[in-house]
Amino acid sequence: MSDKKPTNKASKSNSDAIKNTPAPHEETHGLYNSRHGKDGPSVSWGFAEHLKYTLGADRFNATSRDQFMALAYTIRDRIMHQWLKTKQTHYDQDVKRVYYLSMEFLMGRAMGNNIINMELKGEVHEALEELGYRYEELAEQEVDAGLGNGGLGRLAACFLDSMATMDLPAYGYGLRYDYGIFRQKIDNGYQVEQPDDWLRWENPWEIERPEHSVDVYFGGRVEPMLERGSRVYRWVDAQSVKGIPYDMPIVGYGGATVNTLRLWSARAAEEFDFEDFNAGDYVEAVSAKVMAENLTKVLYPNDKLYLGKELRLKQQYFFVSCSLQDILRRFKRGSNSWDAFPKYAAIQLNDTHPSLAVPELMRLLIDEEGLRWNHAWNITGRTLGYTNHTLMPEALEKWPVPMLDHLLPRHLQIIYEINHRFLQKAITVFPQDMEKIRRVSLVEETTPKQIRMAHLSIVGSHSTNGVAELHTKLLKRRLVPELAAIFPERFNSKTNGITQRRFLLHANPPLAELINSTIGNEWITDLSKISKLKQHIDDPGLQEALGKVKRQAKVKLSDYIHKTHGWVIDPDSFFDVQVKRMHEYKRQLLNAIHIVILYNRMRKGNPDDFAPRTYLFAGKAAPGYEMAKLIIKFINNIAAVINYDAKLKGRLKVHFLPNYSVSLAERIIPATDLSEQISTAGTEASGTGNMKFMCNGALTIGTMDGANIEIVEEAGRENAFIFGMSADEVAELAPNYNPLTIYAENSELKEAVDLIFSGHFNFSEPGIFEPLRQALFEQGDQYMHLADLPSYCQAQDAAIGLYNDHRNEWNRKALINIASSGKFSSDRTIAQYAQEIWDLKACHVDKDIDPCDTLENARKVEE
Repeated sequence: MSDKKPTNKASKSNSDAIKNTPAPHEETHGLYNSRHGKDGPSVSWGFAEHLKYTLGADRFNATSRDQFMALAYTIRDRIMHQWLKTKQTHYDQDVKRVYYLSMEFLMGRAMGNNIINMELKGEVHEALEELGYRYEELAEQEVDAGLGNGGLGRLAACFLDSMATMDLPAYGYGLRYDYGIFRQKIDNGYQVEQPDDWLRWENPWEIERPEHSVDVYFGGRVEPMLERGSRVYRWVDAQSVKGIPYDMPIVGYGGATVNTLRLWSARAAEEFDFEDFNAGDYVEAVSAKVMAENLTKVLYPNDKLYLGKELRLKQQYFFVSCSLQDILRRFKRGSNSWDAFPKYAAIQLNDTHPSLAVPELMRLLIDEEGLRWNHAWNITGRTLGYTNHTLMPEALEKWPVPMLDHLLPRHLQIIYEINHRFLQKAITVFPQDMEKIRRVSLVEETTPKQIRMAHLSIVGSHSTNGVAELHTKLLKRRLVPELAAIFPERFNSKTNGITQRRFLLHANPPLAELINSTIGNEWITDLSKISKLKQHIDDPGLQEALGKVKRQAKVKLSDYIHKTHGWVIDPDSFFDVQVKRMHEYKRQLLNAIHIVILYNRMRKGNPDDFAPRTYLFAGKAAPGYEMAKLIIKFINNIAAVINYDAKLKGRLKVHFLPNYSVSLAERIIPATDLSEQISTAGTEASGTGNMKFMCNGALTIGTMDGANIEIVEEAGRENAFIFGMSADEVAELAPNYNPLTIYAENSELKEAVDLIFSGHFNFSEPGIFEPLRQALFEQGDQYMHLADLPSYCQAQDAAIGLYNDHRNEWNRKALINIASSGKFSSDRTIAQYAQEIWDLKACHVDKDIDPCDTLENARKVEE
């Protein structure tokens, strides 16, 4: 497909005149160019000009926010040329693109990542120092773009970085939430959610594209009609909402390819009803605007109530419809038939949130483009791919049929037709087995009936992938075995990864420099090259250097925590860290119970006989997830008692760091000694935090779950602290598991549990932890905390023993982990997606800067 650009008919004489025009600022700044120069002085001029001409400020009245914005605009200037050139190259080369649809993009701060990937770090620091600024102070002014809640959104952000670095033509599609994941405050130990108004100040990285706005419809009804002798269906009397796109540049390392993240914002089709206003009904005059803009107001509204659930469904459809209309618009600018659509577009659904893409693409192709059902279904299946991210049956999205009928009647009709045709095929695979037919149906026969969105995604796509080898195995064997039997060729595994450029090169410069000085810098774009470190793991000098780098990171984190919270942390203590989304299956409670066991040991003995330990927790609980929020309260209450117990002599500290974010992760991960990856085996799909800690030299304490299994395969089981049951052992024990038996048989465990529920940690708040006790005993300890606790205690003892008594061996194991982390780059993951699912080829984008090009591209195009 060609996306043809209008011809510029400027005369040759005009072109010659343009070429002879002096480059901007050439006379004023000598050899410096404030817009695209990559040297320090040019960056200085860019900063100064934006401060003055863009922001109207000078050194006497410029705020720290002004200074950050001036620097951001300066960096964006240096991105802009390649951003436009990338789009033009993709059009000229007639490329196939991948479209990555995700409700979450946990981007974090863009400044540092853009500077690293543009390879401008030294020049930016030089420019700012010349003007009297410290880069770190300006960078702190940037607000995290918290458009996600954990691994799903951060994975999407890593994937975008990898696609750009690997020169893959790609777009990310998501929602531009006015308020991102809530800002977490801790009040009396409890999580308190506050609005994350990340757009309160202007976002310097985005560009609004109103010319590509689309209309999205809700409600109404479906009318059958006869057109040209055929029965067709028309969705009528629906209410419209307008989707406005905002684009953010995604810079690949080296700055050649700059892809696009397009985020949609909702606006009313008519923002103001003048008739209502004149009639004196001022509220009603803007009601349509308020209702429409609520669609993208907040990330993940609390869906415990009907209205919250309805808003979430509307968000998902709005996002999907906007994105698909945009994708089809781009394709239709060429002259190819619809049969060619899968050759030019691969659409990946990141979990079930975008699963309405299946009926929406069918609707667009049938109702808007006039294709017949079989033709549209063939195109839909060849274009869509689906990534499953969960093994928790309760986490698989289902939407009530009455809600879908009310909001999206045409889509419900299409889903029913998909299901009818699919079940005809399923019956041939499972003849006379109505129980299996019931399990594979897209419609769950409950009251009310519900649509199974994971089933819809599997049936409507050509590929379903898990995100780790164990996850994919369990997905096929436990979660959807009947669908795997019907479509065995569709299921595949793509183990997740992380971008080493953000979480090692950017987050941990001292370690990156140590690696570079030892083996060179090829690992930055090919993490498999980091295996060269294995040749040096027995070098005492390198082991000692790694220890110094780790302590430097611990000092930096300790200083930050003291400055931010006033807490004093010993950088020479053992940093044991669990930072991730709060959920029972991730077992922060297991960690906390072990801390109480350790507390009892220290109170009974001499604290001086124990190595000093600092336990750090961070993570947010979903606003409606009461048990996860209670675990946060429990951890904070334990901390309040332990941290002020003089008998411990400060040798045991516990802290819950509020408002976990990408930026906070970039501080914590480099400083970590022991990485807690302790989910119940068979519950964690993959995990990516484990990978970030690994490549930063932390050792893993964990179960054989998710990607932990593959980490152990790469680094060796002897270089991690593995404990607990396997997924198969958990499944075998579950029917007969009695936590009371373990409680009664283990005196140290019993003593800790008794202390917890005696009121020792909540003496002024009696009974508040009763739900935890019930979960552990009356409700059967679903996530096997007590079953795995003795093994966990042994692994903890082994970890602290090695760290305290054999530090060089600890550092050697840390080096092995770093050297073995090559598999866990998102570059490897994306290469597998591109080759095995998307059939996507790289497209090289030349890097060049021609000042004349700017002026020529500003000329009016003659149609």
